[in-house]
Amino acid sequence: MPEVIEALVEGGKASAGPPLGPALGPMGVNIMQVVNAINEKTRQFEGMKVPVKVIVDPKTKKFDVEVGTPPATSLILNELKAEKGSGAPSTHKIGNLSIDQVIKIAKMKYDSLLGRTLKQKTKEILGTCGSMGVTVEGKKPKEIQKAIDAGEYDSKFV
Repeated sequence: MPEVIEALVEGGKASAGPPLGPALGPMGVNIMQVVNAINEKTRQFEGMKVPVKVIVDPKTKKFDVEVGTPPATSLILNELKAEKGSGAPSTHKIGNLSIDQVIKIAKMKYDSLLGRTLKQKTKEILGTCGSMGVTVEGKKPKEIQKAIDAGEYDSKFV
């Protein structure tokens, strides 16, 4: 029965320290090989927290690394080049995204969002923008969601 370790690591910067080292040590795998494999697979998400799964076969000591996509908040912050979301999203805004950037994030998170269509998935990302204090096209995300429902951005979803 394979053992699974799940952790949130910074893209391209996993290390043998916690949370990975202590969890992998008792399994007898080469920790540096695992860390190097994780860093190789997460390099494009540099500066973002990325969920990873390490699946270890205790008999053969072979391992497999699965990389998830970073949380939507990390992708939004990365687009904005911001450190963190707003502590008071209704009054303090941390940045502004274009509708194209929001659609790009929705495409990156496509498989892990609940909506059926790209339009619905984009509206989910807009909801996250609202709770983080991020405006879109200079407006509140809820206004953009209504505009999407009204068909104003249909040309973007072709």
